[in-house]
Amino acid sequence: MIPEKARDTLELALKKAGKVLLSHYGAGVKARVKESISSVVTEADLAAEREIISILSEAPGSFNIISEETGILNYGSEYTWIVDPLDGTSNFAAGLPWFGVIIALLHKETPVLGGMYLPLVNDLYMAEKGKGTFKNGEAVRVSTSEHLEEQLVAYSFDFSDIPGKTESEMEILKKLSRRVRNIRSTNSLFDFCYVADGRLGAALNQSTKIWDIAAPWLLIREAGGKISDIDGSEIVFRVSEDAVNLNYTIVASGSSLHGGLIKTIKSK
Repeated sequence: MIPEKARDTLELALKKAGKVLLSHYGAGVKARVKESISSVVTEADLAAEREIISILSEAPGSFNIISEETGILNYGSEYTWIVDPLDGTSNFAAGLPWFGVIIALLHKETPVLGGMYLPLVNDLYMAEKGKGTFKNGEAVRVSTSEHLEEQLVAYSFDFSDIPGKTESEMEILKKLSRRVRNIRSTNSLFDFCYVADGRLGAALNQSTKIWDIAAPWLLIREAGGKISDIDGSEIVFRVSEDAVNLNYTIVASGSSLHGGLIKTIKSK
């Protein structure tokens, strides 16, 4: 059951944060490197996060909050907000339009409410467990195709100093390129939005955190799609002090495409 007013709170937080991002966009944004050259933060991230946390903290329920920049605020609730105040920070800092806000609400460790907002185009994607996925109030569905060769597929990854990881990712890219129509990538929530509404057949990402994928996990499933990790196993979220450090791999697609994708990834 979704707590009363949670959906209204989610929509308000998404749109208010989007407004903050637009106020910073294109103004000579400076990015600071965090844990690696592929992970950066800007003042826009921090300002949008402050706005979101303020809204969520004032809402009824005193739910826990896990946010990309702040970490975990534990109030002992069974519900936890998961916040990415600016997904696609590198795009944003470069003046590219592929960025937005992602927020999910988990009951215990299961997403039950989620939203993704693309402020430049004013597109709002929302889903509630068992009630479908909607873009600007209209129901959307994933691709129903069974044929990978008909599909554009997004594949994203970040630099890693783990021995052999980049090489294995390039091998997967090579396998995919032989099976699908073409590869695309914004390395942001746009990829998942486009899977949810059927424009992309699938999106794969090897370097995500809980705030990147908790909402997409719900939205794509509610749009009729299927999501797993890169090995085809179920994704299990954790809400704990170390949740901010866990890396998730993800394969999100139309249900009829998922088996072929996993088979392709595992092929020799």
